[in-house]
Amino acid sequence: MKAAVAELTPLVGVTRACASIGLSRSTYYRWCRPAAVRRKMARPAPPRALSQAENEKVQQVLNSERFADSAPRQVYAALLDEGTYHCSWRTMYRVLTAAGQVRERRNQLTHPATTKPQLVANAPNQLWSWDITKLKGPVAWQFYYLYVVLDVYSRYVVGWLLAERELAGLAEQLLAESCLRQGITREQLTLHADRGPSMRSKTVALLLADLGVAKSHSRPRVPDDNPYSEAQFKTMKYRPDYPHRFGSLADARQWARHFFHWYNDEHYHSGLELLTPAMVHTGQAHQVADRRQQVLAAAYAAHPERFVQGEPMVASLPAEVWINPPHVARSQADPLF
Repeated sequence: MKAAVAELTPLVGVTRACASIGLSRSTYYRWCRPAAVRRKMARPAPPRALSQAENEKVQQVLNSERFADSAPRQVYAALLDEGTYHCSWRTMYRVLTAAGQVRERRNQLTHPATTKPQLVANAPNQLWSWDITKLKGPVAWQFYYLYVVLDVYSRYVVGWLLAERELAGLAEQLLAESCLRQGITREQLTLHADRGPSMRSKTVALLLADLGVAKSHSRPRVPDDNPYSEAQFKTMKYRPDYPHRFGSLADARQWARHFFHWYNDEHYHSGLELLTPAMVHTGQAHQVADRRQQVLAAAYAAHPERFVQGEPMVASLPAEVWINPPHVARSQADPLF
């Protein structure tokens, strides 16, 4: 392997040569060192360290029936009161660690391994994401709950609901109406959400099973597993007209109605190459892109000297949109030749 890297290095450099065969650069550089340098030397014992006999004596005292259940600090203090000193309590810990006798005494909670959700959509109504956020009411500690269902591919809000409480029944109603309005058929849609109580409720699970909708949940304590809903909430709460508090539930619903109309039909989304979610969701993206390309072509024909990189091209939509895309090794994503 060292010879292979050495042959490729003059052509593509050490980094890409090592990546092509799955070898780390540090290993390659270590191989290049002289054998005398690479030979591991035994670390000499510090002159102040305990001797082997003293180590055994300390370990024997700590493991004695008298001190078997005492911490090294307690043993250290008790021996001092008796006029005996073997070593510091920190050294006692080192002796026990070297003997493999130090561990956590309490039973620590361990979380089972969870699978990272990896979901992909290449057209509307294949993958939806939904979440609930709080809107401040007229007085402190009063909130309204906004339920939003978002199409991941088009970023189109396919349904929303504003209520005074968070209830699984309301979520069931919103999801059922959204699926009916979009004409969702069985085995067509995957619905992704975090692990909130409404998202994991039996009511919602039974509804999705009846509709033939696959469900997916974020990993515990991993908010990045639901990025599109979180980004949509940020867009909403960073709007210039977003109020600090809403005067009433009716006031909040009126504001939300105007916002979602703007978001779906007027907002040029940066993740959609400056198309609106409605254009992508209703299949108008290609026609709009063609019209934009005609405008750019006319501008280029009128003043080609202003476009130093040639005729500008309208960026195309991504072929697919992922939640947690799979990792692609560098050697595959960036070939050497």
